[in-house]
Amino acid sequence: MIIYDKLWETMKEKGISQYKLIKDYGFSTGQLDRLRKNGNVNAYTLNSLCEILNCDLSDIAEYKPE
Repeated sequence: MIIYDKLWETMKEKGISQYKLIKDYGFSTGQLDRLRKNGNVNAYTLNSLCEILNCDLSDIAEYKPE
């Protein structure tokens, strides 16, 4: 299972709030909800987050075996 717990830590470190993602970068509340619930998100969303946060994928997601 892919989990996004690191995303919230990285956002805090970079000073990017969920509100800023919605208002300034066009993220939907549905996308953020899927990330909060470790749901399915597409590669475009992950790529956008890496660009916005100037980070690697490993800074926002990790694989945890079930």
